[in-house]
Amino acid sequence: MPDRPLRDQVAVVAGATRGAGRGIARMLGAAGATVYCTGRSVRGRPATPGRPETLEETAERVTAEGGRGIAVRTDHTVEEEVERLFARVRSDSGRLDVLVNDIWGGDALTEWGSPFWKLSISKGQTLLERAVHTHVITSRHGAPLMVEQGSGLIVEVTDGDTLGYRGNLFYDLAKNAVIRLATAMAADLHAHRVTALALTPGFLRSEAVLDHFGVTEENWREAIGKDPYFAESETPAFVGRAVAALAADPNVGGKSGGLFSSWGLAREYGFTDVDGRQPHWGSFFRSQVGRILEQETPPDDMDRFVVQTRLWQTERDPAAGEETQALRAWLRQHR
Repeated sequence: MPDRPLRDQVAVVAGATRGAGRGIARMLGAAGATVYCTGRSVRGRPATPGRPETLEETAERVTAEGGRGIAVRTDHTVEEEVERLFARVRSDSGRLDVLVNDIWGGDALTEWGSPFWKLSISKGQTLLERAVHTHVITSRHGAPLMVEQGSGLIVEVTDGDTLGYRGNLFYDLAKNAVIRLATAMAADLHAHRVTALALTPGFLRSEAVLDHFGVTEENWREAIGKDPYFAESETPAFVGRAVAALAADPNVGGKSGGLFSSWGLAREYGFTDVDGRQPHWGSFFRSQVGRILEQETPPDDMDRFVVQTRLWQTERDPAAGEETQALRAWLRQHR
């Protein structure tokens, strides 16, 4: 791939303040793109309690990578603000090549460990407004620029590369809904040669995750002792390089409507994470499940959670019948 394959392209990364969104914006910049970085946290007006990251920092990092970063404060729950964003893109650049929907804002609203009949409807409604409705609004007003030019890529960022249950009703609705959005948009956009697809990172070493473990990107391996699954984690730049590779692929239309992973695309396109690693969360997770099933020591709560999670994944896969039976039998034995 050329050093700057996206040199003349324009991107909007919605939800670019931190995490995957920031990593995607940076790597689109590294590929040469002009990147409009949007979200609500700007200098002097943080939108997420306890988080210091701002859009201006993201835009500066995009520029430092070799692209052109532009910070535009946008509340994607407010349609008028989204309309103004794309009016500016049209006025400034006259085109839109890549639109990434990474708006989330649901961490503080997700009530893990509670069955759906005990969940707060108010929190759930807000979560869905932030994590799904924003994607609809943003695509609704960004897609027309792509339709007019007869090309473009819309990426819906989700969590997980299966349709299995994700352990909390509202979280599950949100993450599966954006996968379905990609499928539906792909159908409507097909005649206009615009691609829409869904993409998941693996175990992401976001700013918040690093803070949670009390480590930095320089010494992150010290946290593996606290959580062995952290060993196969990835930086936000890894999924960013996945988006950049998709945007540079002249045959990306063949992926329209699909669900893809950072680790799978890394193998396909040949990119690595910024530390030179090529983590594969999918195979690592399955290997850990196999280890749990075979171990002779009694399982702990994390072991049971991991096996249950894998069961939720395989139950939706007709080809995984034998594995599903083994997982169910193990869970019955180790309740």
